Amino acid sequence: MNTATYKVTGMTCNGCANKVKNLLSELDGVDAVEVDLAAGRATLRASRGIDEARVVETLEEAGYEAARA
Repeated sequence: MNTATYKVTGMTCNGCANKVKNLLSELDGVDAVEVDLAAGRATLRASRGIDEARVVETLEEAGYEAARA
């Protein structure tokens, strides 16, 4: 299983964290997502490779800044 963690800037509440989790959960190949609001991080688990560019693009389109942690 592949795991990747991203620093997500712009999450200010649990609603934001849930939005990030839902957006990332919908990405092709992603099996699980954990979001840590306090740390500003999202960790993805996938059975195959994670498309880093797609993760960042998805979060940026939603109004967040993201980068691989």
